[in-house]
Amino acid sequence: MLKFSLLISLFFLSTVLSFAQNEKINNYISVADTLTKTALRDRKGYDWLKELCEIGPRLSGSENSLKAIFWAENKMKQLGFDSVWLQPVMVPHWERGEKEFCAVYNGNNFVRELNILALGGSISTDKNGITANVIEVKSFDELKQKSSDVKGKIVFFSRPIDQGLINTFSGYGSAVDQRVYGAIEAAKYGAVGVVIRSVTTKYDNVPHTGVMLYADSLPRIPAAAIGYLDSDFLSEQLKINPELLLKLRLNCRTFEDAPSFNVIGEIKGTQLPDEVIVVGGHFDSWDVGCGAHDDGAGCIQSMEVLDLFKRLHIKPKRTIRCVLFINEENGSRGGIEYGKFALSSSEKHIAAIEADRGAFTPVGFYVDSDSLTIDKISRWLPVFEKASIEWIKKGGSGVDVSKIKNAKALLGFVPDDQRYMDLHHSANDVFEEVHPREFELGTAAMAVMVYLLSEEGL
Repeated sequence: MLKFSLLISLFFLSTVLSFAQNEKINNYISVADTLTKTALRDRKGYDWLKELCEIGPRLSGSENSLKAIFWAENKMKQLGFDSVWLQPVMVPHWERGEKEFCAVYNGNNFVRELNILALGGSISTDKNGITANVIEVKSFDELKQKSSDVKGKIVFFSRPIDQGLINTFSGYGSAVDQRVYGAIEAAKYGAVGVVIRSVTTKYDNVPHTGVMLYADSLPRIPAAAIGYLDSDFLSEQLKINPELLLKLRLNCRTFEDAPSFNVIGEIKGTQLPDEVIVVGGHFDSWDVGCGAHDDGAGCIQSMEVLDLFKRLHIKPKRTIRCVLFINEENGSRGGIEYGKFALSSSEKHIAAIEADRGAFTPVGFYVDSDSLTIDKISRWLPVFEKASIEWIKKGGSGVDVSKIKNAKALLGFVPDDQRYMDLHHSANDVFEEVHPREFELGTAAMAVMVYLLSEEGL
C-alpha cells in the first residue's frame, strides 16, 4: 500500500512538473511571437539603419566613424537605455587617398584599364606608380614553384572562391589567404607588387577590399584587388601574351593610431543584474559602400533587441548589454579592449551573441560552449521557430565576442549566407540591399535568444 501511494505521489508530481514546464514553454512561445510581430510591424531598426548609412562608410580612425559613434550614443540615450557609455579604444588609421589606377599594356600600347581597390593596410606606390610584367598563380605552392620567375614582377593571385561550396563563408575561406598573406608570400621572392582576384561570389566588376598583412622581416609591396570580370580578362590576356605589363598606382597612407570608442548601452537585470548577456556587432566598415550588411545591420539589430524589451515593457532578469565594437575589420582593437574589461569586471558574462553575417533571413545560431549548454539551448527550438530559426549547432561565434574569454557561451547569429559575399567589403554593400523583413526577423531572432538566456540562464 505504501509503495502504491508513493507511485501515485510521484506520478502526480511528474504531471504537475510537466504541466508547469509546458505552461512555461507556451508563455515563451507567446513572448517570441510578440517580439517577432512587433519588430516586423514597427520596422524601427530598419529606419535607424538608413540613418546610419547616410553617414557613409565608417573605417576605423576616420571622421565618419566618430560621427557614427556619437550618433549611436545619442540614439541609445534617446531610447532610454538604463546606462550608455563610450569605452575608449586606440585604433589603426589608414586612408585610401585618391582613386587607384591599374591598366594593362602590351609594350607601350595601352590595352585596358582595370577596376581595382587597394587592400586595407597597403602601402602606396610612388606618384608615378609601378610598371612591371605580371606572373599569374593560383596558390602559394604554385608561387613557390615559380619563385625563380617572380623577381621584379607583379604577382597576380587569381584563385576564385570555390562556388561549389554551399556555405559561402567556407568559400570565402578557400580564397581569402591570397588577400591576407599574398604580399608577404610574393615579397619572399622579390615581387614588386600584388594584385588579387576579388574575393566574391558575384560575377561583376566591383572590386572587394579587405585587410592584408606585412611581415617586418620582408619588403612591403603595394597590394590591390581587381574586379572579378577584369580578373578574368587579365588571366585570358596573359595566356595569349605572358609579356604583358601592368601599371599600378596606389595613393594610400597609414597614420598614427587614432582615438576611438566602443559604444555600450544596457538594460539592468531586475533579479540578477551582475549576470550579463552581451549582444553586438562591429561598428566599423570598409571605406567603400556604407557597410549596410557588414556590419551596420548587426549593430542596429543589437540596439533594437534592447529597444524591443523597452517597447514591450519586458523586464529582463539579467542585464542585457549592447556592445558596438570598433575596429573589427583591421585590428579587432574594440573586441580586445572589451575582453579586457570583461576579465577585470566583477560581473559574470553568461553569454555573448555576435551578429556579423549580414541581415538576410535568419536560419540558426552557432554556439561555442560545452555540450550540456548547447543541449540546453537546443531544447528552446520550438520557441525560436517563431522567429524563423531552424537550428542550433556547435560552431564559431564571431571575432569580437571571441575576445570575451570568461563567458559561459559565445553565440554567432546566422542568417542565410548565399548573397552575403556578393556585397562584402565592396561598393555593393549599401542600404538598398537590405530587405526590411529579413532585417527585422534577424532582430526578432536575437531578441528571442536574449530573452530566453535572461529567463533561463546557463
